[in-house]
Amino acid sequence: MTRTELRTALALAAVFFMRMLGLFMVVPVLGRYVREFEGATPQLIGLALGVYGLTQASLQIPFGLWSDRIGRKPVITAGLLVFVVGSALAALAAASSQIWGVIAGRAVQGAGAVSGATLALAADLTRPEQRTKTMAVIGICIGLAFSVAFVLGPVLDARVGLAGVFIASGTLGLAALGLLWALVPDPSPQAASSDAGTAAVPSADSRSELLRLQLGVLCLHMSLTASFVSIPVVLSEELALPVAQDWQIYLPALLRSMLGMGPLIGLARRPGWGERVFSAAILCLVLAELLLWQVPARLLPLGCALTLFFVGFNFLEASLPSRISRAAPVARKGAALGTYSSGQFIGMFLGGALGGLVATHAGSRGVFAAVALLCTGWLMLSLRRRADDLTTPAKA
Repeated sequence: MTRTELRTALALAAVFFMRMLGLFMVVPVLGRYVREFEGATPQLIGLALGVYGLTQASLQIPFGLWSDRIGRKPVITAGLLVFVVGSALAALAAASSQIWGVIAGRAVQGAGAVSGATLALAADLTRPEQRTKTMAVIGICIGLAFSVAFVLGPVLDARVGLAGVFIASGTLGLAALGLLWALVPDPSPQAASSDAGTAAVPSADSRSELLRLQLGVLCLHMSLTASFVSIPVVLSEELALPVAQDWQIYLPALLRSMLGMGPLIGLARRPGWGERVFSAAILCLVLAELLLWQVPARLLPLGCALTLFFVGFNFLEASLPSRISRAAPVARKGAALGTYSSGQFIGMFLGGALGGLVATHAGSRGVFAAVALLCTGWLMLSLRRRADDLTTPAKA
């Protein structure tokens, strides 16, 4: 990477980090308000968690097309401002304990659907041979945002309440906007079409791999939002853990998960081990959900289950963007990454909505059983892919 490419990658990764931190900070705390907001139910809490993903997924393509016409940075600016407005609306609703207002604010937050446009800007500003590295840096920062949010969110909630968490989200959106204009250069006019000469129709193998990866990101984010419809409830009602002490279970689990990710990353770099480690990370999610379903409400077993979940989630969240970038033909990376972003946010919506529905009818613990079943299906798909690779004759 050149110095400019490295600066661009880090600056755009920081934009993603701040925006995703603002999104994720709400996840570990919103479930606690099911008893405090007027008219709130597990299903409505799940909708509040997931509706952001619905508006994100719906508007990714229009924002991407808009960025092709008027430029990436103006469109990203507009999207970040919409995110800030949504954060303010959600903060006002949270201050008055109105669950439907929070749902509306989260929907407006999601209407700033600029993930695809931001990834396209990263592609415009880096050479084709450096894009996988750029996408990997962005993926790692998204995973880091998730980790930081699960420590910072409960701390902020304990100090300034849910309204304060939404205000902090809006502030992060404004900070991301400042970074965008201060550190990210403008792409050259020909950047968007620089790959036109290398256009290629995806092969059947490429299409199949992209579909598997896009289904994977859908399952990953369904697992996240569905699980955190119930995890805060288990901590508050079964473990009787005050919100101010949530970090005492999240932080140790996250730190242990980072140690656990080290060996996975090392093994994944070895020839022939990438698919095995990818499947092992999905297995971590399956085992984590089974433990959350069955273990008693005690600090140690719940902490072990969350550690396994964070190991799997952080590894997969960091690796999926670069896998998508590698699998897509050069001239179709933008489309593939836009579809990736849509799958990510559709997963958030479905996970929140279905997680709330399952919690309503099967209880908080029933959600973990449902997510374990979902991740098992994903694991079977991953293992089938590896079996196909082992049985396919090498091409001469």
